[in-house]
Amino acid sequence: MDFSFPEEIQLLRRSVRDYVQGRLRPLEEQIEREDRIPDEVIREMAGLGFFGFPFPEQYGGIGAGELGYCVALEELGATSSAITNLIGAHTGICAMSIYLAGSHEQKQQWLVPLAKGERIGSFGLTEPEAGSDAASIRTTAKRDGDVWILNGQKQWITNAPIAGTFVIYAANDRERGARGGITAFVVPRETPGLSVGKPDEKMGLRGSYTAPVYLDDCRVPATNVLGQVGSGFITAMTALDGGRVSLAAGAVGMAQHMLDLSVQHAKSRKQFGVPIASFQAIQWMLADMETEIQVARYMVYQVAAKIDRGERVSHEAAVIKLFASEMANRAVDKAVQIHGGQAYMKGSPIERAYRDARILRIYEGTSEVQRLLIAEHLLR
Repeated sequence: MDFSFPEEIQLLRRSVRDYVQGRLRPLEEQIEREDRIPDEVIREMAGLGFFGFPFPEQYGGIGAGELGYCVALEELGATSSAITNLIGAHTGICAMSIYLAGSHEQKQQWLVPLAKGERIGSFGLTEPEAGSDAASIRTTAKRDGDVWILNGQKQWITNAPIAGTFVIYAANDRERGARGGITAFVVPRETPGLSVGKPDEKMGLRGSYTAPVYLDDCRVPATNVLGQVGSGFITAMTALDGGRVSLAAGAVGMAQHMLDLSVQHAKSRKQFGVPIASFQAIQWMLADMETEIQVARYMVYQVAAKIDRGERVSHEAAVIKLFASEMANRAVDKAVQIHGGQAYMKGSPIERAYRDARILRIYEGTSEVQRLLIAEHLLR
């Protein structure tokens, strides 16, 4: 497929790349050390349209579509993973849920401020007893006149400590499960009964906040139901299809950054009187990294283009999420090997990426779940 991008997407790539290199790269150590993205950077990114890449201008976005969004996420993947995590959870699954299922009025009320970055969004699906088996969520939703009463707990919810708007998935009929028994709700942070727990301490992704979310007789107006009552599981899975593609784009950006650093190091590092780039063992690692990155990149572009054409991509999203997340882990591992001991030291961007990359094979659908989805499609 020819990916001769239109001028506006080429311009978007250049502008995001310049911002990454000029503004975000110098902040990587600070974000890692302080475990937070500076507030002024979040405000800057909001002003630049970073929270509304895929959405139409009428809803506060910049109209770049899924393809433009993935191109931008690929560039952002080359810096602190906290950035792609912030935007991915906010845009790719929270705001996207509203875009996919919301009415025009709901989009005006909730999507516009999210796309403009005036409020941070969070996607509440995962629970202590419902991770890969998302249809088994235990958070309940009971109708009481013009409101719904939500009770339950969500776990490892990205952006929760700083979010102003939550999309919460709850079971309106436990017996029906995924087939009409789960509903999506927009829940503002200020809603009584919603509270956020202590931020989680993680192996990696420093600067990206996750935390439990508690719903204790949380009363949500019926007007905040996204789509039809009982259609929430479809909304969640459709949003996650796109989220997996954009996650793959960020993984490509991370892997490309690891390759760039590895090529530079291999040409400058000398052992036995010659650059290590002259050794076949190093050359083959670099060649394998390049090959897999190129394959993943064009898979991402192809699937993103299908989303923009309105085509269903559940199978392709599972394929690219599986391949790109595992590819990025292989690329980072090779980068550690090429750089040797210095890559194992704290403060190295490769050491940080090694910790950050591991979650790619777990969140938004584990590698094992993606394999099940792919096999189910083949055997259907």
